[in-house]
Amino acid sequence: MRLDLLSRLNAARAARQAATVVTDLRTGDQRLVLDPSADPLAQAIGRALVSGKSCMAKESSGEDVFLNVHLPSPRLVIVGAVHVSQTLAPIATSLGYEVTIVDPRTAFASPERFPDVDLRAEWLDLASPSVGLDAFTAFAALTHDPKIDDPALIAALAAGCFYVGALGSRKTHAARRERLIAAGVDEGALGRIRAPIGLPIGAASPAEIAVAIIAEITAALRRPGERL
Repeated sequence: MRLDLLSRLNAARAARQAATVVTDLRTGDQRLVLDPSADPLAQAIGRALVSGKSCMAKESSGEDVFLNVHLPSPRLVIVGAVHVSQTLAPIATSLGYEVTIVDPRTAFASPERFPDVDLRAEWLDLASPSVGLDAFTAFAALTHDPKIDDPALIAALAAGCFYVGALGSRKTHAARRERLIAAGVDEGALGRIRAPIGLPIGAASPAEIAVAIIAEITAALRRPGERL
């Protein structure tokens, strides 16, 4: 790989930006693609980025190329050190997510309840720069406390998280929408909030709710064009 291309690739990875290296298998020529929409192989690269897997493709000329996909590790930021989080965190970790739990309530956010987890006893809207919300982050608001969840939801929407979900009934979410609109959040952005959170599988226990949430997050990651 050329040194200039490697330097640009490393810069993209440091910035948690998706990148694809396209290699012509006949000539060995390479190009770095950061904006798939501007590349002749836009569709093939888009599919590879969604799957997260490198693969073969063909240029319009018929030449075989290899698409080497470089994606940031997905993150899951959970606001609320609650019972659902105790199941959700280890499941997400087993799926390759970097998990952070944020809750300013120190009685809940204790290492004893959440061993081996990046645990922050603080407010997310104040901690978000260090937490690192971005387009490769899934976000779940689980405290059911507007004082904690609402500012965190605003931060997650502003950061462009690929998944934003919030615990609560439809009635609860209707009230939440009114509060967020009053806080200046655009109605279009509010449509991105998955609420009630999780796939509708009839989940009742905290563990079942955690399964429904991680399933919905997986669908948002792997099937981004669909609203389930």
